[in-house]
Amino acid sequence: MDTNILLENGTNELEILEFMLDDNCYGINVAKIKEIIPYQEVTPVPNAHPSIEGIFMPRDTMITAINLKNCLQRGSQDTKGLFIITNFNKLDIAFHVDSVVGIHRISWRDIIKPNATINNADAGVSTGIVKYDDKLVIILDFEKIVTDISPETGLNVDEIKELGERERNNIPILMAEDSALLNKLISDSLKEAGYVNLIDCVNGQDAWDYISQAAEEGDIRDKVRCVITDIEMPIMDGHRLTKLIKSNDSTKGIPVVIFSSLVNEEMRRKGEQLGANAQLSKPEIGNLVRVIDKLIDEAG
Repeated sequence: MDTNILLENGTNELEILEFMLDDNCYGINVAKIKEIIPYQEVTPVPNAHPSIEGIFMPRDTMITAINLKNCLQRGSQDTKGLFIITNFNKLDIAFHVDSVVGIHRISWRDIIKPNATINNADAGVSTGIVKYDDKLVIILDFEKIVTDISPETGLNVDEIKELGERERNNIPILMAEDSALLNKLISDSLKEAGYVNLIDCVNGQDAWDYISQAAEEGDIRDKVRCVITDIEMPIMDGHRLTKLIKSNDSTKGIPVVIFSSLVNEEMRRKGEQLGANAQLSKPEIGNLVRVIDKLIDEAG
């Protein structure tokens, strides 16, 4: 799917595709979408998860079709509607929806983070809510939906054990990640790999506030030696954070690693233009540690 937003750098904006399931409005980041096609027949997979409708092969690429209504406990999808074909975490997945409403361009500052009453870390499938034309559009956490169906597609923390015995390292690393669950998994993995001095921030704005304050107080290297950031975060996204770090003389020397499910070919080009030192897809936790090792060693 071609969108202007992918051609722009560090605007702190995104485009949301609004779609319908029955009379309910939901949203998905356009950056995750490859294409939208009419529903087509799928081949059922024996003993598959109840939310998996089956598989099909448009243009010689096998794609898994997911019944989104089943995932949200709203019944079963009929054989009508559309497939939203997505790509994230290096996976091609089709989500069956009733209809598409349109695309809305918004700022990350306009996205309301769901509170614990409607979205706890273990069960919630919403990453944010946006009000548009006097209606609330719930932005779904498609990564969590897929991981709940197939846990092996998520963060592979076992990769850390393959790194073997490692020494404790007190170098300060700042991490910007809005998902409480992923924040804990990544933090635990880094600590197991020896990186024990971690600064946790829930979005890019919190991260930039901390970095800016550290820069004002003196040697930034004493407070932050490396930044790991997600892309999708409310208030300020990871691309905007990267742009701010790399366009400031006091902070541009800090290595920035984008660690996100959205690291596809188009988004990788965008990250490179912004000055990111490395970009990795979220399942690659072992590679994340190796990249941090390399960047810190190079920075001296």
